Amino acid sequence: MGAGTEPDGSSRPDEEWERFLRESVAGAADAPKEPSARARDVAKRLRAEPGHGLEGWRSYTPTRPKRRTGWYVVGLLASLVLLVVALAPERTVDLFAGADSPPLAAETARPAQAPPADAAQRPTLDEPFRGSPAASWASGAAGITVPKARAVGWMGAAEVERALARSRDFLVASGLDGRVLRGERPKKAIALINPHQKDVQDLLQTAFRTPSEKNDPLLLFSRFQPSRTQLVGDLVKTRGRLTYREGERGALEVTADVTFVYPVTRAEAGDEEVVRTIVRRELVLSWDDPDKVITAPDTFSIVSYKYDMTNGGCGAPTGYFTPPFGTDRRADEAGTEIDPYDRSAPVGLGESSGDECGKATRS
Repeated sequence: MGAGTEPDGSSRPDEEWERFLRESVAGAADAPKEPSARARDVAKRLRAEPGHGLEGWRSYTPTRPKRRTGWYVVGLLASLVLLVVALAPERTVDLFAGADSPPLAAETARPAQAPPADAAQRPTLDEPFRGSPAASWASGAAGITVPKARAVGWMGAAEVERALARSRDFLVASGLDGRVLRGERPKKAIALINPHQKDVQDLLQTAFRTPSEKNDPLLLFSRFQPSRTQLVGDLVKTRGRLTYREGERGALEVTADVTFVYPVTRAEAGDEEVVRTIVRRELVLSWDDPDKVITAPDTFSIVSYKYDMTNGGCGAPTGYFTPPFGTDRRADEAGTEIDPYDRSAPVGLGESSGDECGKATRS
């Protein structure tokens, strides 16, 4: 039987032979071992065409095909997501709103600008940080960056490291301790303050008994009245850092700049309204040389303190934050407007301006 003849005697078209030979060049498993005269004639013509020489076939080593199953699955899922967005864009935000936001890197310097605007989403009991930049902040002490220690003034590197750790301990004891947040006296925090610093000790002696604008526990501590307000969940979001330098008389001077976000609701059972009280504190602490300043071991003196506060109440001092709920929120919107999440500018209220209450541009 001729090379170009089918079993029924018909002639095989040249186009089919050309296709057959090209498949053989590509490594087809059923390529004939001894091409017929007709096939050799077609091959000769293919060699004369640009790009169809057979020399490449002799040197070609077929590679094992790679599996693409994973990419096919990813592509299918991506297509489904795009379909959902196209058909119901208003549901897309709700679909992903419950997912945890990716955590931000630790703050090591003052940011250049405020966080971007958030989706207009109200906090809930299940998601108290929903619709807030704080959703991607760390919780508790993890949100307070402590720098690497080096020798400063009268302290070696190891002593500076200990002082920085104790400074953060004060922030935890004064702004994160659950018992203090529920209104108890901040004993652990007070124990870290130099007992020989008269002005601060005078404040502490009267602040918890008869709070006033001058002597208010909120100048240093975060407290809520449990009969009126309760925290939502166990997490308080934080963002900030410690810095240090050499202060007066060779002291180690530590500056703490930290924002605390407290989600709260009414103490009454069944209430679902969530308000976020946001407090940004700046404290300057001096770890003094005991040979030059009268102090107690492992205590610091407070050089200065100031804070910005929103959604914490703007009435007469009570020694507690009094977050406004319901219609009270409109009456409480007084004071200087501030973005409580903007950490790009210095703390502007508190002791330095005599106005501890600010109106939040967002909460």
